[in-house]
Parts: sequence; C-alpha cells; structure tokens
Amino acid sequence: MKKIAYSMIAATLILFVAFNDPQDKYFELVKSLDIFGTLFKEVNTYYVDEVTPNDMIETGINSMLKSLDPYTNYIPEDQIEDYRTMTTGQYGGIGATIGTRDGKALVLMPFEGFAAQKAGLQIGDQVLKINGIDLEGKNTTQISQLLKGQAKTALALTIKRFGVEKPFELSITRENITISNVTYSGMVSNEVGLIRLEDFTNDAGKEVQKALNELKEKGAKNIILDLRGNPGGLLSEAINVSNVFIPKGNEVVSTKGKVKEWNKTYTALNAPADLEIPLVVLTNKGSASAAEIVAGVMQDYDRGVLIGQNSYGKGLVQATRSLSYNSKLKVTVAKYYIPSGRCIQAIDYTHRNPDGSVGKVADSLRSVFKTKNNREVMDGGGVKPDIELEKFVAAPITNSLESKGLLFDFATEYKSKNKQIKPAKDFKLSEEEYQVFVKWLANKEYDYTTKVEKNIEQLIAAAKEDKYFEDIKTQIESLKTKVSHNKESDLNKFKAEIKEALEAEIVSRYYLEKGSIEATFDDDLDVKEAIKLFKDLPKYNKILGKKQ
Repeated sequence: MKKIAYSMIAATLILFVAFNDPQDKYFELVKSLDIFGTLFKEVNTYYVDEVTPNDMIETGINSMLKSLDPYTNYIPEDQIEDYRTMTTGQYGGIGATIGTRDGKALVLMPFEGFAAQKAGLQIGDQVLKINGIDLEGKNTTQISQLLKGQAKTALALTIKRFGVEKPFELSITRENITISNVTYSGMVSNEVGLIRLEDFTNDAGKEVQKALNELKEKGAKNIILDLRGNPGGLLSEAINVSNVFIPKGNEVVSTKGKVKEWNKTYTALNAPADLEIPLVVLTNKGSASAAEIVAGVMQDYDRGVLIGQNSYGKGLVQATRSLSYNSKLKVTVAKYYIPSGRCIQAIDYTHRNPDGSVGKVADSLRSVFKTKNNREVMDGGGVKPDIELEKFVAAPITNSLESKGLLFDFATEYKSKNKQIKPAKDFKLSEEEYQVFVKWLANKEYDYTTKVEKNIEQLIAAAKEDKYFEDIKTQIESLKTKVSHNKESDLNKFKAEIKEALEAEIVSRYYLEKGSIEATFDDDLDVKEAIKLFKDLPKYNKILGKKQ
C-alpha cells in the first residue's frame, strides 16, 4: 500500500514538474486555456453590453484556426448537414439551385431528372413563397433550409413566371438528391469525347469510368478530361479517378504528416479502364486539391498532356475529427506527394511574415523532379500545364451584363417567346436577334468602368497628391476623352463574346446545364487546342517524351 502511495506521489510530482516547466508545450496549453476561460468569464460578466456566448466563442475558435490555414475549419452542429452534402453530394431536397438578386429568389438551374424539373420549375422563375412563408428579404442560406428536408415530404412553391399573368402554386415532393460529379459527358467532334468532372464526392471514379466507356462506344478515339474549376474533394476519389487511366499497383499519392498514421502511400487498386487512349487534361487556377492530384498523376506518368493554366497549388490533406455536442473539426493533417515525389503546395502557411501574411513558396526553394519519361517538373507551385494558354478575360461590358442579370433576364424572356430552338451545339443568335437584344438594353442600367479608366483615375489621384495635376491636367483630360468607353460602341466591338455568353444563357433554358456547356465548345480555346493536338499525334507523343 505504501509502495502504491509513493508511486502516486512520484507520479504527481513528475506531472507537476512537467506541467510547470515553462518550456513544456502541455504546460503552455493548460496555462493558455485557463487564461482564455477566465478572460471570457470577466468579459461576459463586466462588458458594458450583453454578449452572446456561442457567437463569441465561435469567433474565437475561427480566429484561432484562421492563423493556421484556410482549410482547417470548425463545423458547428447547425452546419453539419451542409458539410455532409459537400462531401457526399447527397441531400434531401428538390434538386435545383436558387439564387437571390435585388431581393428576389430566382431559380438558376433545375437539375435534370430530379423533382424540380419533373414538377415543371424553370430557370428564371421567381419563388415568392415556400409553404406559405414569404421569401422577401431572405438570403440563399435561409431559402435553402426551407427547401431541404426529408425525402417524400411535400412542398408548395408560389411561383411568378415571366409571360404568365398571375402567380401560381407548384407542388413538389422532396427526394434524395445525388449531385453528379461528372456534369457533362459527350462528343465535341467525331473522334473526341469530353468528360467534365466538377467534384470529387462519392463515386467520382465510377462516374468517370462509366462516361469513358460510353464515349468509346460512341466512337471516341481521344478523350478530354476537363478539371477546370474543380475545387477537389475526397482523396479516395482522386485515387479512383487516376486509376481509370493508370495500371493497377501504380503509386498515385503519398501523404506525410506529424502523426505517423498519416504517413501512407496509396496505389491504384483496380484494373484500369484504358491505358492507351490519347488523353488531354484541362486545368486552370480553379483546379485544386484532388483535381491537382489527378492532373499531376497524369503528368508524372506521362499518361496525358495538360492544357490550360497553372492549377491552384493545394498540396494539403484534411481529415474530419469529431468534437463534443455533435460539432466537428476539419483539420489539415498532412501534405501529399504525387508519383514524381513533388508536393505542389504553392503557399507557405508555416513561415508567415511578421505581419501575419503568407506568401508563395520562393522560386529559390522549389526543386526539380522527373516524370516517368524523364521530363522535368517542379514542386511548390501547383501543376504547370504542358501547353499553357492565356486565360480568357471577358470585357468589362460582358461582365457588367452578366453581373447585373441582364443576360439572364433576356434569356428568360426569349424562352417565353420561342418554344424551341436548334440543338445546343448548333444554336446561334442571328444578327437580327442580337440587335433586338441591343434595343432591349436601351433603358437598362449596366454602366461599368474599364481597367484603363481606373488607371487614369489612379493617375489623377497620384498627380494631385504630388501637386502635379495642374501641370498635366490638359493632357489627362485629352486622354480621358480618347479612352472613355461608349456602351453602344462596346456592344458592337465585343459582339462576339457577348453573343457567346448570351447564347449559352439562352440554351440553358431549353437544355439545362448540359446544353449551356455544349454551347461554349466552338469558342472554348482550351477545347479547340486539345482537338488540334489530337490531330497531330507526333506532337502529342513528343510532348510526353515518348520515343518516336
């Protein structure tokens, strides 16, 4: 008994010394938590106004996590369903995207084959009420919460539709909605098939393999895998998508973290769908995380040519940990490395500047790695395409027409007056129809400022600050006159790109998301470059370092 007592005293002393050692991180942790608790108690008791404990604590948690990286997040209980939807692509609802503009709740896109479309809900419909609840002043989150719920429960939507005199009621029964990862799969030419992968939730690999097999049955001899704007998702699905094009047993990605359980190597577990078909992968700045793993794997194994713009550069892995009261923590647990051995993480969150800001990994710290065919690739800056193309930047007038909803509204009116149009790939606005649009804009507000005009305003401000403005006032006024935009002139000058954007918007009214994607093929520079490359297989093979 005495021996046990001495042991307990010794253990207590060791614990006391350990937790009172200023150098010990556990002592610092207990100390900091004690300070935080007493501080909150004092503020809650004595602050001049009432404070909301939940909001205050959540603000503190979010600020703490923000100091780490943007991907380590606290998920309170009331946001769990949204997080589950994001990771699984599944939820109970009507299957439509609803947005708000000028206080109006507008249907932006019903998903093909789901409850909203089957009930007759159309793009451009204004939802006035949901089960009698007026939506005026409600934001998209509040509207989404009203629409979501258990499958097989009914909703009554009060709809206002352009061309219909009075609002009417539409009855929709909620169902289990599964958002597809592959949002488009089709032929862009006689021999080229395109698969657009927009997410990496459950079954992304199966969806890509199914799409590939269907395209080959339609005659596809070349494949474009479009990962543009894909923000990533599940690591397991990045492995599965990669496995569609690389042999079983090949390394796809390895992860390394502080905790040993995250030091893992993941390989392709299944037989591939196709190891030979020529492949182009499209990337841009919006391609991140799992999308970058797939693009990087294709590049490292010289399995396909990458076309487009540099990817985002997210080489970090997150895991979800359960917390008390049904809340969760999404925390960065490791960095991932693709087969060449490189980590493509572009931003260094570990070594922050004195002001707390972060910067990209310095070029001097980036290293060269080799692909299977001995091509040089680099770490620390995303995945660089084999063929880099300039990012398309829309003219200010096009951006203004889109952001103010004028393309959207005209397309809605167009649909009410034209019951059908040609197939999406063939639809073109006539010159006469474009002029109708120009006249329709006559009494609409869509003013904008060009980049040159902004630069002139900055020049004027700098000149006034340096007291040189009066000396160059005449020249500046002359310059302003020369570059001053004219909306009527811009509608003609940028007619081609405005028509392209308007055609895609109109087509979506008849053929939904699939149609709006098809409508852009003839002017999509990345797709056109891919088709051109497929016609020159010697160049394709040379880029991949294959022996001729």
